[in-house]
Amino acid sequence: MKKQIVVALSLLVSTIGFSQKSELKAAEKAIKTGNFADAKSAIQSAESLIAGADDKLKAKFYFLKGQAWYANGNASSEDTRKAVESFNMVQEIEGSGKGKYSDEVVELKTTIINNYLAKANAALGKKEYTKASSDFDNAYRMSPKDTLYLYYAASTAVTGQDYDASLKYYEELKDLGYQGVATQYIAVNKETGEEEVFDSKSLRDISVKAGTHIAPKQVQTESKSAEIVKNIALIHLTNGDDEKAVAAMKDARAQNPDDLGLLISEANVQLKMGNKARFKELMEEATTKDPNNPELQYNLGVISAEAGQDEAAKKYYEKAIALDPSYADAYNNMAVLILGGEKAIVEEMNSLGTSAKDNKRYDELREDRNDLYMSAIPFLETALKLRPKNIQAAQTLMNIYSATSQTDKFKAMKAKVEALKAGN
Repeated sequence: MKKQIVVALSLLVSTIGFSQKSELKAAEKAIKTGNFADAKSAIQSAESLIAGADDKLKAKFYFLKGQAWYANGNASSEDTRKAVESFNMVQEIEGSGKGKYSDEVVELKTTIINNYLAKANAALGKKEYTKASSDFDNAYRMSPKDTLYLYYAASTAVTGQDYDASLKYYEELKDLGYQGVATQYIAVNKETGEEEVFDSKSLRDISVKAGTHIAPKQVQTESKSAEIVKNIALIHLTNGDDEKAVAAMKDARAQNPDDLGLLISEANVQLKMGNKARFKELMEEATTKDPNNPELQYNLGVISAEAGQDEAAKKYYEKAIALDPSYADAYNNMAVLILGGEKAIVEEMNSLGTSAKDNKRYDELREDRNDLYMSAIPFLETALKLRPKNIQAAQTLMNIYSATSQTDKFKAMKAKVEALKAGN
């Protein structure tokens, strides 16, 4: 009886082995004729039986499965991923040695990568940035050593405003310690006189030898690590994750302490979070790095004015104007700062009585207010000259001209205000 069971089991194993080979032969035939639907069906029939097969048969199974799902380049993204997984299994089974299918698998995977890159570049040409990002990512997943593809996936996702995807890619790049430093092969085009970057040293050298280019050189590109952590911070800011943005920016600044844009970005986040003291501190640091930047001086003026530090604000506005005489907002804010002193004068005037002493003080205060108006006029006039449609500046000037008895200017400004209102 035992002998009969052994014979029966032997027959069963033989039947399974025959079935596997039969299905794989059917799949192979279907692939050759381009009938990938039938090839998939045959592969699926054999899949449940493949676990007990030897490595030789397993390698063939996964090779054919990869071909069936890839469909000669006409597969969907999902099926292409499955095909790549199968090709990876072939390489895993056959090991680092030269197996029967190794060369073909490498060739197929290279073709798939190139197809992804071609699709990504075509999408970029159509400004379909999200699609381009996905295809660059697909290319990277197939060849993880080519981290440049992941960098392209991140940057194109940002351009397409797919911030969740770009954040994921950038954080992966950061975890990988990606630097992105590359060698560029450069030569000057004799006809245009401009430098051109070549894909390789050999191509550059051929052009130089042919006489179309001169002055060959090679340079190393800068590391992209600071850019990566900076973009991580800016994406957090865009998503409203202020705390994460600040933490990421500190990380970014630690890697690139001289990046002025990064410093200002952190300052703006602090201001958005209501940390005005920290904002001012960072902006002052920025002015030491770029003392001739009028916008930095102006922003320090704004924050100083909000803090009630009028003299400091005045100095910052004056500096901004000195650096950029066409800075309309600086003129306007200087006038606002000056006119802000009117409130205290008016309050004291209203508090006075009718005694001779009070009347004398009232006249002094009226003169002070008049001087205040006169000192604000040049800034308002310049602001209006730089921005002729600034109706608030025009209305303020009209009122000041009236208060200082400049009748002709009052009439002219009144006409301008009415014209601006009619234009609106």
